[in-house]
Amino acid sequence: MGDMFASPRTAQLVLRIGLAIVFLWFGIDKFIQPQFWLDAWVPVAVQNLFERVSVMPHDLIHLVGIFEVLVGLSLATGFFLRYFAIAGSVFLVAVFVAHPFNEVLIRDVGLLAGLVSLVLWPERTYV
Repeated sequence: MGDMFASPRTAQLVLRIGLAIVFLWFGIDKFIQPQFWLDAWVPVAVQNLFERVSVMPHDLIHLVGIFEVLVGLSLATGFFLRYFAIAGSVFLVAVFVAHPFNEVLIRDVGLLAGLVSLVLWPERTYV
């Protein structure tokens, strides 16, 4: 391949777009199927905790959806990339803590690794 395709800028862009697709997909889907996400991924104890501070379960899932869309947009555009990569990493670590180990969490390990690599990426090669 030519040098254009073997550059750190191109590698970072491919990584960012791949991660952006995942975050945008899941973020948007939280508005399409909020009950699915609540039933499958938000433990009742977490729902109850948020209800105590007047955040209803569907509102919680919508807030998570907004967060994921913002992470996806940052990844796609490169705006505030390091900040949203850190925020997305913290979010995924919280998911690991709140859920038992399963095959979906293995996927999230890959997402976390991609986000951490963007946090550590030298700034001058951002696209």
